[in-house]
Amino acid sequence: MKSRPLSVFLSSVLLLSAFVVLQVRAQQSPSKAGATPSSWKAVDDAMGRAGQDQPDGAHKFTMPRSDLKVSLDGIELKAGFALGSWAAFQKMGNQSEVMGDLVLTESEIAPVMQKLADSGIEITGLHNHLVGTNPAVMYMHIGGHGDAARLATAIHDALSLTKTPPAAPAANPNADLGFDAKQIDMLVGHPGKNNNGVYQFSVPRAEKIMENGMAIPNSMGIATALNFEPTGNGKAAITGDFVLTGKEVNPVIKALRQNGIADTALHSHMLEEQPRLFFMHFWANDDAMKLAKGLRAAIDQTNSAKEK
Repeated sequence: MKSRPLSVFLSSVLLLSAFVVLQVRAQQSPSKAGATPSSWKAVDDAMGRAGQDQPDGAHKFTMPRSDLKVSLDGIELKAGFALGSWAAFQKMGNQSEVMGDLVLTESEIAPVMQKLADSGIEITGLHNHLVGTNPAVMYMHIGGHGDAARLATAIHDALSLTKTPPAAPAANPNADLGFDAKQIDMLVGHPGKNNNGVYQFSVPRAEKIMENGMAIPNSMGIATALNFEPTGNGKAAITGDFVLTGKEVNPVIKALRQNGIADTALHSHMLEEQPRLFFMHFWANDDAMKLAKGLRAAIDQTNSAKEK
């Protein structure tokens, strides 16, 4: 009977010790993305804005050009529809890789390119995405490898030469679309999301895309992007880009054209990815359901991941 208090005491000590160990481990364990939430603080500070951790491990900044008033075929393009600059970072050991796409006016191209080149950021593409925008806008794709904060500082300094707003508005998932989003999801075969009145899809490829010996996360620009901007009476303008291997290019062109969707650009966004990828941009303004069927016909010509 006298030993019972001692055993109870020892049990309590053991339970307390186990709890402390579990708490310490929880605090020290990295996230599934391979980096603790605070590990990107220096990058956020250098960019002058907050990035968002992505499910695939990347840390992404969205920088829509809401300062620009751009129209096409009489439709004013929303910033989240076709004017979205972005930059995404991923860890590579003790260093990081960045990829991005900067939306620029023609007068901004030369100073931004010079600033990036002087800072060690590579230019991996410069081209149009749409045809006939007023005013004309161009898209500069970028890449870099090294210290994440240094890369972020270089991008921030280049953006300071433009009129890119300092922060993006919070996404509104309840903005009116004027069409049945669930039916669009069913037709496309993937779930979309409402971003301030622009309905967006991200359709990843089924195979891994590699560069510099590492897999590139989908959120770093290698998933097919489909955007719908409502234009009234159940209609929508659509744009985005299909991410394609060489053998898929012409079947997708055929599928889009058969469904009244114009191909507006075909080019590369990166320099050394494997397998080699091509990016096809498109445009149409028609019944949203009809266009969703056309986009699905094109997706079916690609090695895209199937929705689970």
